[in-house]
Amino acid sequence: MKKKILGIVLAATMAVGLLAGCGGSGSSGSTDTAGSDAAGSDAAATESDGGEAAAPAADGNIKIGVSIWSSTDVLGSKCKEIIDEAADALGVEVQYVDQGHVSEKVTASVDQLIAAGCNGIIICNSSDTEMTSAIKSCDDAGVYLAQFFRIISKENSADIYAMAEKSAYYVGAVHENEPENGEKLVNILLDKGDRNIGLIGWEQGDATWLGRYEGYQAGVEKWNQAHPDDPATLSEPQYAGTTAEGGTDAANALMQADPNLDAIIPAGGGGEPLLGAVAAIETAGKTGDIDVVSTDFLDDLGERLENGSMAGESGGHYCDPLFAFMMVYNACKGSDTYTDLSGKFNEIMFPYLYVASPEDYAGYEKYFVDQLPYTKDELVEMSNLNLTDLAAKAASLSIEDAAARSGN
Repeated sequence: MKKKILGIVLAATMAVGLLAGCGGSGSSGSTDTAGSDAAGSDAAATESDGGEAAAPAADGNIKIGVSIWSSTDVLGSKCKEIIDEAADALGVEVQYVDQGHVSEKVTASVDQLIAAGCNGIIICNSSDTEMTSAIKSCDDAGVYLAQFFRIISKENSADIYAMAEKSAYYVGAVHENEPENGEKLVNILLDKGDRNIGLIGWEQGDATWLGRYEGYQAGVEKWNQAHPDDPATLSEPQYAGTTAEGGTDAANALMQADPNLDAIIPAGGGGEPLLGAVAAIETAGKTGDIDVVSTDFLDDLGERLENGSMAGESGGHYCDPLFAFMMVYNACKGSDTYTDLSGKFNEIMFPYLYVASPEDYAGYEKYFVDQLPYTKDELVEMSNLNLTDLAAKAASLSIEDAAARSGN
């Protein structure tokens, strides 16, 4: 009994602290920078008791937590923008926790959001192993959970996949085909004549990074098999974390290691490592001599494609968490196909957009930068789709689709 009372007190204290620290209220919620040791300890304390199952949420009374590496960097800020737009359209409260893809902060973020009273959570984890704790915490608390930019590997993490499949609260995963993405990006470089390619990753065990790395390697291997007299090389990866400084250091290390380097792929990590790598290349006076492709569209990508500081990019995927948000929203509502989840593993595949010229970028800028690809009315319509139709809606997103819906 004493342990139960202590758990309730800690959870209440933490919830008050989170709400006070957030400042303000409203449907588009607030951001917690996540990761203080005290918060992590409190989260662990509440998890040990399991907590009470969350009461069924009614329309207009739903709170969804977002565990994300950063809600302020290049990609994360766009994710937040589209989630906030959906939350406003649907009358949902949102709370963010920025966890930096630091493993202990990723797992603690779930407990923080549960303690803050969230009915559902969407999470961009770093490794599959973090999902063990996340799923258990959500199962214990009766809180729905979905992944974005991530899926648990059925082959490499079979036990964790089975745990998600068995869970009555794991709604599913929204993700991209990362090996295909990596192969398409490296082919942009190979088609431009680049043969000495340097590689920058962010976190070594990150599931998305590993998928992209597989694609880069496959693209180079296929090229070399087809062109034995004109082989390409792919460096061992340098790791940048998720900061611009890390990207700068990694790019400098690659340039110093190979004087013949003619291309660099900053694989991702939210966009900041890419900015740092591009800055290092500019400082070295090698803009245009070293081609750069990456995943995560920069705000000034059109200009960079014109001046040669970028050769191509994949992106437009900031809508990915929107579909995870819709999955959790419908589960919280009790919508058909989003509940009775035990024994299922729901998956939505989201498409990348690719640009390799200023002309390619013009359409993206018009329909994804100057405006969001979905209006509030369309977001409300999307919230009423069943799971099958929601997956089809995600798969159909393209520049052409956005233009057609805009009437242009």
